[in-house]
Amino acid sequence: MNEIQRIETQLRLAFEGGAWHGPGVLETLEGVTAKQAAAHPLAGAHSIWELVVHIAAWEGACRRRLEGDRAELSTAENWPRVTDPTEAAWATTKAALIEGHRKLRESIAFLTEARLDEPILQDMPSVYVTIHGVIQHDLYHAGQVAILKKSAFGAETI
Repeated sequence: MNEIQRIETQLRLAFEGGAWHGPGVLETLEGVTAKQAAAHPLAGAHSIWELVVHIAAWEGACRRRLEGDRAELSTAENWPRVTDPTEAAWATTKAALIEGHRKLRESIAFLTEARLDEPILQDMPSVYVTIHGVIQHDLYHAGQVAILKKSAFGAETI
């Protein structure tokens, strides 16, 4: 296995699950309804739904940066508002998250190892640091989702 494959594997584990640290993004979302996802059980904290669209936004930004777009997200892009808290919209949100993740992994698979140490774009961190940043970002927010689930829906949900 080369370094690109190892990085892609770590991203997949952080997102889909099976990592040694605990549940990945999708594992923490299992069983969450639209009503639960839209809830704000902790004052001042984002909802699960808001965290999901935020994760998707940054995975998309990473992919766009790999493709040469600076992808400097506005506040509205970084934290999109949930305006339709229905089960259909929640299913669409999760499907978009999964599809965006698939596209990011596809972009990573086409990298060369030599590209890892280069800046992703001028005046930005390296490709290696950026991709590992996305992995860390996914895990950070998966932990927040787990806390929100536990807070709102009981310890048995994790």
